[in-house]
Amino acid sequence: MILLLALALTACGGGKRVNLEREAARAEKKLNRQVSKAKPARASNWGFFSGPVETRWENNGRTMVLLNELRYTDPYGKVWVAPAGARVDGASIPKAFWSIMGGPFDGKYREASVLHDVAYDEQNRPWQEVDLMFYNAMRASGVGPVKAKTMYYALVRHGRHWKHKQAAPVHAGPARPTRVSPGELDEIQKWIKTNDPEIDEIQTRAQGGG
Repeated sequence: MILLLALALTACGGGKRVNLEREAARAEKKLNRQVSKAKPARASNWGFFSGPVETRWENNGRTMVLLNELRYTDPYGKVWVAPAGARVDGASIPKAFWSIMGGPFDGKYREASVLHDVAYDEQNRPWQEVDLMFYNAMRASGVGPVKAKTMYYALVRHGRHWKHKQAAPVHAGPARPTRVSPGELDEIQKWIKTNDPEIDEIQTRAQGGG
């Protein structure tokens, strides 16, 4: 009789442990769902800058020197810094697009261009993250979706990219074009205006997948 009672109590305790494990698993799944919903919601805010850009032109007329630190916090809380004293020349943005989209230091996307130049020189993060930062920073500066997505496409398609030590292995594929073909910008703008593609769709098309 005593043995039966002990076995019953043990079984009861085991059942409680199973229930606790199930509840923990359910709670973890719920938390993961909440995080996954929160990430796109935060992305809709585009992030924010710490202050305006202050620069001085170099004597060569092509390079600017930052007189103060420019700091940008992206939609996911990652901080991007262009330090005081950094030299920028807009070279991280394909020049073929300057005449149509505007120079890298003109208009609303100047801050994004400065941060992009510095990040391209440092190469401390994968180029995919840097180009995406440029898109979000443009939107945070008030650049419209068509222009921002067109510039993002240009960078993914024609930017001077590098291999990052933490990046996944790159599989062989079609060679990236180094020149902008005639009419490419008009074609991509029409596609963006008509379809309003998501960022991952732009990536796929720019990398030759669509």
